[in-house]
Amino acid sequence: MNIFDQINEDIRAAMLARDKERLEAVRNIKKVLLEAKTAKSGAEDLPDDEALKAISKLAKQGKDSADIYAGQKRQDLADFELAQVKIYEAYLPKQMDDDELTAAVQAIIAACGATSMKEMGKVMGIASKELAGKVDGKLISEKVKSLLG
Repeated sequence: MNIFDQINEDIRAAMLARDKERLEAVRNIKKVLLEAKTAKSGAEDLPDDEALKAISKLAKQGKDSADIYAGQKRQDLADFELAQVKIYEAYLPKQMDDDELTAAVQAIIAACGATSMKEMGKVMGIASKELAGKVDGKLISEKVKSLLG
């Protein structure tokens, strides 16, 4: 079962359970996936890797919104956003911890033979493709900078 079908099943389950918070989050995911699907020039199915990218982007936006709400002393809205993010993250693969990220980036640097910050673009291109969905791009960038610098 692909992610899109799983989302449809989860919408049905949330409706039956009358879980409004989960229902809203899963409907948001479905909306984003439908938009991504139609943006791909009417492709019949959305590949799971594209779906994961869309869900990851949605989770990142939720975290950013929660930070803004917390900065504006609106903890009620921040808590709501963070609850939505938890639901989004349930559909994403396990995120890499710092040690795993360091090992992966070191392997990529060794594979492409980068030795200085001048080659950061080359490393980032490979790392972004290989680690997509497993870790935030900002964290990848910070790790590459620290290892090359």
